[in-house]
Amino acid sequence: QVQLVESGGGLVQAGGSLRLSCAASGRTVSTATMGWFRQAPGKERDFVSAISWSGGNTYYADTVKGRFTISKDNAKNTVYLQMNSLKPEDTAVYYCAAGYMASTRQTMGVAYWGQGTQVTVSS
Repeated sequence: QVQLVESGGGLVQAGGSLRLSCAASGRTVSTATMGWFRQAPGKERDFVSAISWSGGNTYYADTVKGRFTISKDNAKNTVYLQMNSLKPEDTAVYYCAAGYMASTRQTMGVAYWGQGTQVTVSS
């Protein structure tokens, strides 16, 4: 069984920064692609970013490229999402995910989800 626990969400003004963390447990985590999705009210859950199990490859949605940075600490089984230059349209529930990178390299196939953490960006 894999458990993903997110933290770090909150309220921030436009232009500000937040760092999300996802603590993972389970025997398959060290070899899984880890990533983040987000879901705004009334909208679908969208891919945000992912990182390969080695940390050597990272992927970003066009909407966050250049503003968000994904990283991981394998010793701590933790994935981070550093979010800078936040915009009101970044407001959403952010979900940690474990799975594999899709062949399109534009989303993930997800086997496990975290419970989500709210990020609210005020204008």
